[in-house]
Amino acid sequence: MATQARTRLARRAVIDAAGSLFLERGYGATTIDAISARSEVPPATVYRLFSSKRGILKALLDSSVAGDDAPVPMAERPSVRSLLADPDPRSMLASFVHIVAEVNARMAAVYRILTSAAASDDGAATLLDELTQQRRRGQGQITRALARRRMLRDPLRERDAADIVHALASPEVYGLLVVDRDWPPQRYETWLTETLVKQLLSQCFGACCYAVALTVSVVLLAQSGV
Repeated sequence: MATQARTRLARRAVIDAAGSLFLERGYGATTIDAISARSEVPPATVYRLFSSKRGILKALLDSSVAGDDAPVPMAERPSVRSLLADPDPRSMLASFVHIVAEVNARMAAVYRILTSAAASDDGAATLLDELTQQRRRGQGQITRALARRRMLRDPLRERDAADIVHALASPEVYGLLVVDRDWPPQRYETWLTETLVKQLLSQCFGACCYAVALTVSVVLLAQSGV
C-alpha cells in the first residue's frame, strides 16, 4: 500500500478512536496512549500526524463539519457556491438550512465534547472560539448576499440579520430541539427555514420578488465584470 494511503488510514483510525474515547471518558481523561491503543497506531505516529491531543480534537471537529477529510473549506464547496448564486431568497435559505442540518447532525456529539472540554482546557477553548468565528464568517455570506440584493426586511440591518442567523442556526439550538427534544430532522429544517424567512426577508414574494432579486443579481454581476 502506498505511503499516502497508509497515512490516510492511520489518520482516520486515530480520529475515529479519539471520538469514541472522548465520548466514553471525556476529553480530559483520554490520553494519547489510550487513543494509540484503540486505533492500533503507534504513539509516535499519532504525535507525528497530529502533534497533540488538541490536534486530534481539531481534526475530529474538521471532519465532522465537512463530512469528509478533503482539505476544502466549506465556503468553497459546490453546494455552498450554488446556494449563494441562487436568486430566489427562499430557496437560498432552504438550501442553507439543509446544509446547517447536515453539519449539526454530524457534529452534535463532537460539539458537546468540545464545549465540555473548553470549560477546563485552554486549547479546547481556543478551538471553540475558532469554530464560532468560522460559523460567523460562513453565515455572513448568506446575510451579505441577501443585503446586496435588497432582500432583507426593512429596517433590518445586515449585522443584525447575521446575529439572528448565528443564533437560530447554532449547534446549541439544534441540540435542544433535535437531540434533547427528539425533533425529526425534517421538522427542524422546516421550522428553521420558516423562521429565517420570517425574521430576515422582506414581504415582497412570489413572481415580483423573484424578478426583483434576479434583476439586482444581474446588475451586480454586470458591475463586477463577470
